[in-house]
Amino acid sequence: MPYRLLKWVTPNQLTLGRIFSAPELMALVYLDAPATNWVALVLFVLAGLTDYVDGNLARHRGEVTQLGRMLDPIADKILVTASLVMLVSRGHAGAVPTILILMREFAVSGLRQVAVADGVHIYAFRAAKWKAGLQMVATGMLLINHDPFGVPMLAAGRVMLWAAAMITLWTGYDYFAAYFRQVALHPAGGAPDPSFRDEPEV
Repeated sequence: MPYRLLKWVTPNQLTLGRIFSAPELMALVYLDAPATNWVALVLFVLAGLTDYVDGNLARHRGEVTQLGRMLDPIADKILVTASLVMLVSRGHAGAVPTILILMREFAVSGLRQVAVADGVHIYAFRAAKWKAGLQMVATGMLLINHDPFGVPMLAAGRVMLWAAAMITLWTGYDYFAAYFRQVALHPAGGAPDPSFRDEPEV
């Protein structure tokens, strides 16, 4: 990647840009016109690409910070959930898979706070990357929400959203199972381990 093209940009600025793109996406989804749908898709894709760029840029420059580690998963969730909630309000995304996704995200975020307090290290699962990817693909399809060139984008997006919801719940179960396994092996009996280092949430 030509990082020199981003010499005036910090990784945290890219992450914040992903967060600040959410209101624009919400407005575009609300307008719900073919032209604004395509603009929303382009904005969503560009914002999603920053998720890949900011982490790699931070590691390349040695600029990994606690603020960045905290903001990165928050930015991902704001981007996807804001889009999905607006898509539900316009009748394009299913309410049930969206609620299942939101329930898992809240539950795992809460679990990680408990894990930090208990000194339990929960690693990110590889399947969680698939979860994030499916959510992004499903959301992108639903942002189009019509059938360009005869491609049933809306129907495919709804199916993909259900697939994303199932994998999202599965990875949520994995996180809880991993936490309770660690607790069973190392019952909490005092202050959290000072060497504990949490990983970015997925």
